[in-house]
Amino acid sequence: MGGEQGRFTGDTKVLHQRAVRIPLLDAEAEQVFHENMMNVAASRERKAELLADPGASVLDAYEAQIDHVSESFERRLRQIAGEDYEEIAMAYHRGDRDDRIGALTAYYFEGAWRAQQQATITDMLYAPLILRYPDSFTMNIRFASGYTTTESVRYESPEHCSEELGDEHTETYYEESLFSQKQAAEYLRETAETIREEFPDPDETPFEERKYGGVVSASGRRGSVFSAMLERVEPDPDRFAEPVDKPVLVDAGPEARRTERTFILESEIIH
Repeated sequence: MGGEQGRFTGDTKVLHQRAVRIPLLDAEAEQVFHENMMNVAASRERKAELLADPGASVLDAYEAQIDHVSESFERRLRQIAGEDYEEIAMAYHRGDRDDRIGALTAYYFEGAWRAQQQATITDMLYAPLILRYPDSFTMNIRFASGYTTTESVRYESPEHCSEELGDEHTETYYEESLFSQKQAAEYLRETAETIREEFPDPDETPFEERKYGGVVSASGRRGSVFSAMLERVEPDPDRFAEPVDKPVLVDAGPEARRTERTFILESEIIH
């Protein structure tokens, strides 16, 4: 995306109260969805390993997470629009096209662009919502002002601290920071397991036990303080009245509004 970033400055209306709905038409589609969610869980565990490693920095863990998010967006962009996805997204952004592929491409392109911005910007919370329904799943890409939620685990990064600490406080500060990182690592491991429970293997789980599932997560930072959150979400069984046979943008849904009220009370969703 480097070639476009020099002139692309974001288009928040593309994300405004919208989500992508992707059909689960057959066993292969279900398996692909399951594998993608297992990759999300594994990425969370890799971040936990880095946080628990005193030889690795918090920035290493944070950037590894952002890289995973950016790579997943760009992989989806290529699947939808091919190698010309940047051109297609920019054409939609300029108003030169207004079709389904253009809208989907612009949606993911905005998500990828904002994910890359998050690496260097404080007070930007990434708060995606992923929901499984009987015949499809949705992904609601959200970014918010602020850095935490009502349920977030917070941890400290000495490398990002700009305060001058006296000798008597420095050692204590570093010990407390390492302790907070280890606590966050344990939380990330536990919530990686939550992802596995919400989106089980379709080859091993009856349909009635896997047709609904959902998680909302959030990550951000303010200065030297980082945050992480992941919680289960109950999908609304009455959300969709009609089946879908191809990826399409849909309204964000009642679950999005509910999680905004419940978990992101200190922030304002960027629209």
